[in-house]
Amino acid sequence: MGYAHEYAHAILHRGRVPMEPTDHVVNWDDGPRKGKYYPHAEAFALPATEDLADVPVAPGLLPGAVPVRDGDAARGFSLPLLSAMLQDSYGLTGRRLGIQANTDLPGLPFYTHANWSRGTAGGGGLYPVSIHWASGASGPLAPGLHYYDIHRHALQRLLAGDVTDRVRRALGPDAPAEALDTDQYLILGVKYWQNSFKYNSFSFHVVSTDVGTLVHTWRIWAAARGLRLAPVMWFDESRLNELLGVEGEEETVFAVVPLRWDAPASSRAPALDDAPRTDPAHRPSVRHRDVERSRTLLDFTALREMHSATLAGATDRPVPGALAAAAALPADAGGDRVELPAPAFPGTGLRRTLRDRRSSFGRFDARRRVAGEHLSAVLAACAGTRLAGDTDPAGEVRLARMYAFVNHVEGVEQGAYVYDAERGDLRLVAAGPQGSFLQENYFLANYNLEQAGVVLVPTVRTGAVLDAVGDRGYRLAVGTAGAVAQSFYLAASALDLGAGVALGFDNVSFVERLGLADGDEAPLLIMALGHERPGPADFRHEIA
Repeated sequence: MGYAHEYAHAILHRGRVPMEPTDHVVNWDDGPRKGKYYPHAEAFALPATEDLADVPVAPGLLPGAVPVRDGDAARGFSLPLLSAMLQDSYGLTGRRLGIQANTDLPGLPFYTHANWSRGTAGGGGLYPVSIHWASGASGPLAPGLHYYDIHRHALQRLLAGDVTDRVRRALGPDAPAEALDTDQYLILGVKYWQNSFKYNSFSFHVVSTDVGTLVHTWRIWAAARGLRLAPVMWFDESRLNELLGVEGEEETVFAVVPLRWDAPASSRAPALDDAPRTDPAHRPSVRHRDVERSRTLLDFTALREMHSATLAGATDRPVPGALAAAAALPADAGGDRVELPAPAFPGTGLRRTLRDRRSSFGRFDARRRVAGEHLSAVLAACAGTRLAGDTDPAGEVRLARMYAFVNHVEGVEQGAYVYDAERGDLRLVAAGPQGSFLQENYFLANYNLEQAGVVLVPTVRTGAVLDAVGDRGYRLAVGTAGAVAQSFYLAASALDLGAGVALGFDNVSFVERLGLADGDEAPLLIMALGHERPGPADFRHEIA
């Protein structure tokens, strides 16, 4: 077993055995920026996106949503579509200043501490994922490598010239066909310090969820337009780091997302076995450097070792079907069952769903029960989540299994349940009220979990994933949990329900309560769902 097994064990037990360094103190005054800063890179404004027609949330990724209408399906990405997807997923779309229970509330009225909302959830609101666009000859701009500047909704050109053949070669000849038959790629990097300054050794786990949330947002967004996106997670990471001009120990590429572009076939990428379009001896690399705000940067042993562990074997793509051995276990046939109504989703527009997504932070109100069909819809959305990609191109393997701690749901008695994704019902695991257990095993004070209608817990057989595909599979296992969290948030937003996802809980207590001690399922998140108190005070940023 590799180091990732050891790290996964430490993450599961960190509520009882703190991870080193135990004396770490966050220096907020010397924290990093929320994004990268290239002061000398030329910037290009992306097209405005407000006039783009909204479409319903994509079916299949959030079950029960309205299908794509005739005429809504796109032949491929265009610059306006790419601009809209970036804006809706990771761009700054609003300012949050509502009265709530999170610890950062006192600083939010000050502009320098403003909390800008995004369509994609972010662990701790830190958003350490950097988005680069490698564009070739079929694209709308001069070929080059660009960085997406979230604050200006603009592209910064970091490198001129077509380097997409370098990207294809880094992906390797055994990459999925759609990854090689294009010259347009979104490259997702993670700047570790942007997260580790707060979470230290825990940060590799957190950034892996962040990548999963963003990729899944893009999959939902693209599917709503009739397009398919799937991440490539096995590739020559060192080669792409060299292309981006970053040090792997400080910042590294986690995923590559190929884009099908709306362009004539003649302008698309040549096959890998064709003559290279540039001199093989020439190794282009970005010379612009991100200017760090922090004066002092710290290193963390566990983070460095996890980076090394997941870098080893990065080009050894698992054989087809390897991931099936780590699939979520089917629900037991017996036990007390609770039928749920069929999932019910309104035809909510995806853009509105993304703009309304937020964390409830202590605003839950138990006086209004969650409707059974709404719980059914959220569970179906979460259980249907797949990252797909090069390990599971068809999206056939379900990695996450869903559990529900029911507090206040119409037609369902209080208790802990396992969700049967095939039957769409619940099987009782532990009867009786769960509120005290939930609150006692939550580390923070920003939620009263007893007031939530239900708390959902996704589990992934993390060890089985690592056994099946190696240490690099940790990014996939935890990224899947992040994708489930994004499905949860968007389903709640579409249903106008409050939602909140947290990582700060005693995982072992949940293993014990759910009777998982003899298995290999690891609870990775807790996700609270419910109605919020009526008439909350908030800030209307759009008219300020």
